[in-house]
Amino acid sequence: MTTETQGNQPPETARSTSGPGQKPTSKGQNIHAPEVAAYWDERRRYLERIRRVPEIRQRYWRAIGIYLLRRVLWSFGFFPVFLAFWIPFVLSSFNPVVMASDLIPLLESFVDANPEVQANTISTLAIAWGSVGFFFLVFDFVLTPFKSPYRYEADVYMRSWEQLNHDQLPEKV
Repeated sequence: MTTETQGNQPPETARSTSGPGQKPTSKGQNIHAPEVAAYWDERRRYLERIRRVPEIRQRYWRAIGIYLLRRVLWSFGFFPVFLAFWIPFVLSSFNPVVMASDLIPLLESFVDANPEVQANTISTLAIAWGSVGFFFLVFDFVLTPFKSPYRYEADVYMRSWEQLNHDQLPEKV
């Protein structure tokens, strides 16, 4: 039995096919355990209540700011700098003397070049820096999602709610 409405079948038909002990929801999905529904209903109500608390709202915006600042600094600060020094270091067989002797003629030619070539080189480096930073920023957002203070508060509250209502809940909740 599926939990969603199928094809041209109206939601009423899907609700009528639900078995005993199942409650249909507004999206046509069946909930098999009323105790689980009570848990999620209480969590939703608690989240609605704490969203009105100014202290937690302020903590939420501060957490978003810190999260974004960390991601941007990590992606545009650490990774491009690390790659800019690590790749030449690897290519010089981990010998800093060889790396310096390879880079000194490049730096001299940059200084001796006309301003147009210098501007072109600097813009190319800025584009490379930005593309590496943006590449790592996208993957950093995917790999380290934001952890909301609301979610943390709700988790703490629901742990205590579970302990208070332990005798009414099934074993696996």
